[in-house]
Amino acid sequence: MYGIEFVPSDPVLKLAYYTKLAEQNGFDNVWVTDHYNNRDVYTTLAMLAANTNSIKVGTGVTNPYTRNVAVTASSIAAVNEISGGRAILGLGPGDKATFDAMGIEWVKPLTTTRETVQALRALFSGKKVEQKGDQVSLAGASMAFSAGDIPIYLGAQGPKMLELAGQIADGALINASHPKDFEVAVKAIKKGVESAGKSMKDFDVTAYACFSIDKKPEKALNAAKIVVAFIAAGSPPPVLERHGIDPDAVKTIGGAIAKGDFGTVLGTVTTDMMDAFSIYGTPADCQARIDELTKMGVTQIVAGSPIGPDKEKAIKLIGKEIIGGK
Repeated sequence: MYGIEFVPSDPVLKLAYYTKLAEQNGFDNVWVTDHYNNRDVYTTLAMLAANTNSIKVGTGVTNPYTRNVAVTASSIAAVNEISGGRAILGLGPGDKATFDAMGIEWVKPLTTTRETVQALRALFSGKKVEQKGDQVSLAGASMAFSAGDIPIYLGAQGPKMLELAGQIADGALINASHPKDFEVAVKAIKKGVESAGKSMKDFDVTAYACFSIDKKPEKALNAAKIVVAFIAAGSPPPVLERHGIDPDAVKTIGGAIAKGDFGTVLGTVTTDMMDAFSIYGTPADCQARIDELTKMGVTQIVAGSPIGPDKEKAIKLIGKEIIGGK
């Protein structure tokens, strides 16, 4: 399967155009990010659904902190109805810095995520939900219309969240682009899947990748550099160690990002960082990495930001050379 990620920092009608183009080029899913400073994710998904026929539309990802779980259930259920049953709910614990800026306390992400999924499943089933959780409680809430069967994916990075995804979700959205990361991730997911008595055949392991494609490799590389810099700066020491990346170089990047010194940022990004944190280059380069990931157990590739130096050309190129080239 192939997905594509859009950030609603662009006007929604522009994203609707790109999504229709993605659908025409064989993409299976479109994932839209959820941050308070961009356009609302559910309004955006409703517009994308209204402008398409077959592509699945999902939050990539929302979180359990900014909305009450019953409101999230109502919002994604409305999108599911508008789209004729094409909605997916991607859910993750989110980014502490974002919540700090919003004045929201970020507590017990694992427990909060687990209890949110439990409540969502119950709400989707049409039951009156009585749940007294450590973090998420409902006292008789229920949906007044049919939610439908909405798959739930967890945005997961660490081993505990990946294991939880295996236990309770239909898939995992993993911000990674390299086989080494999926070697670790798939083991954790498998542990969760097996503990729940399920099969990996029914679980979608998704590489939510920094992706940049162009017929000219240099153009693809340059377009992805800034995204890779942010990924490197936010990567924990075990990930840097796994890829043999110098932590001092990453510190330099982090400091330069904080100062807005993007010349230093771009100049410090190495080939090793590009290889570790992105799928980039010509269609053949990108296909080679996709093949490596598929061998590791990845079942969906999401072309995440920047997609390419020219989004429209990149969507068509992926459709023709990668999705259609199989």
